[in-house]
Amino acid sequence: MKLKSIVAALLLMTTAAQAQNDPVIMTINGQPVTRSEFEYSYNKNNSDGVIDKKSVDEYVDLFINYKLKVAAALDARIDTTTAFKNEFAQYRDQQIRPFVINDQDVADEARRIYDRTQHQVDSLGGLIKPSHILIQLSQNATAEQQSKAKNRIDSIYRALQGGADFATLARQCSDDKGTAVNGGELPWIQPGQTVREFEQTAYALRKGELSQPVLSPFGYHVIYMNDKSNFFPFDSLKNDIIRFIDQRGIRESIIDRKLKAMAEEQNTTTAALLEAKADEMKADDPELANLIREYHDGLLLYEISNQHVWEKAANDEAGLAAYFKKNKKKYAWDQPRFKGIAYHVKVKSDVKAVKKCVKNVPFDEWNERLRTTFNADSVIRIRVEKGLFKPGDSKLVDRDVFKKNVTVEPTKDYPIDATYGKVLKAPKDYTDVRGLVVADYQDQLEKEWVAQLRKRYTVVVNKEVVATVNKH
Repeated sequence: MKLKSIVAALLLMTTAAQAQNDPVIMTINGQPVTRSEFEYSYNKNNSDGVIDKKSVDEYVDLFINYKLKVAAALDARIDTTTAFKNEFAQYRDQQIRPFVINDQDVADEARRIYDRTQHQVDSLGGLIKPSHILIQLSQNATAEQQSKAKNRIDSIYRALQGGADFATLARQCSDDKGTAVNGGELPWIQPGQTVREFEQTAYALRKGELSQPVLSPFGYHVIYMNDKSNFFPFDSLKNDIIRFIDQRGIRESIIDRKLKAMAEEQNTTTAALLEAKADEMKADDPELANLIREYHDGLLLYEISNQHVWEKAANDEAGLAAYFKKNKKKYAWDQPRFKGIAYHVKVKSDVKAVKKCVKNVPFDEWNERLRTTFNADSVIRIRVEKGLFKPGDSKLVDRDVFKKNVTVEPTKDYPIDATYGKVLKAPKDYTDVRGLVVADYQDQLEKEWVAQLRKRYTVVVNKEVVATVNKH
């Protein structure tokens, strides 16, 4: 048997084995859907936290509708638009980018950060480990306070020169209570980490030396030098530097640099590299492949549904009006509503002025008309609440419109209350129940659209494979 024939036979055997392990559960518009893809979607949407769980058979219909909409989006070439490509690539790359680099890349970056810091610290004098005694002094202290603080630090310095124990005096006298408990001892300090006056004096000391009193913005210090050293070894800081890299988002910079270098080396683009990496990872990780496909199809579904259902329904005023007229009984209220405003004014003349302002004006324009007429400048003449009130929504409406025995608390600076509008026993037009009508109209458009898609595209379901979902 020739080599090409052997390879072809092996490929056929592999394909047959894959088909047996992951058979086609349905075909939508000629495109096969594997059992694993269906199971991923079914299991994700019917997990323990889901309230409205579906059986496999029930979910088959929902999944078909989903795939039909995706097919329609592909036919509409939504996936070729720049907006779609950019948004999908951004999501896909979020999943892929972290895997462009490995632990060694991060360790190399940690080493670079360490080397820069080590050079900077050691070239400026290295590390010091001082102790100090502080007599605190405010920068706006009086002459008497300054003199008192100076006398105190001089007394402490003389005691130290006379052989007093530094740590004991620090515990007794230092105003830096955080270090006083440790005998005045500070942690290792590097150049630029503390105030200039303290740093200059401390770095000038040799190990075991005591400074004269020095004044800084915090007050007077006496400093003792415990130890001096070059920068810490890399191994002692490696884990801290890696945590710093993660906390500051430096991994993204490492990824960008590596992608740029790879793109230059291979004479390609970073986008092409990320796409190739995504294909490689999807081939090795079915869960990732499902996740990326889910987002891809979800974006398509959103855009195509917006065009055919959501935005279409929300903006189709004539369609909403016609749907409401046909289904008016569906929106009957169990109690009347007051369509109007409850308002508060400073002067009695504004009660009539408000009514005159909005009379014969469309209801949805009342707010703007009132704002420009009464509250256009810095003086607020009225306080207004506009809406479709049922009993219990507003005490003022309850009292003045529905004639209920309720107490209305006065509005500060606006002592005069009033209402204007009319009582409706039932919705007069769709704008009175717009939210409900839009939702129902969307449902109708959705059903009509899905029915069209089922006529337009061929759907073939393998019931034998459906019966094996989550049972193999």
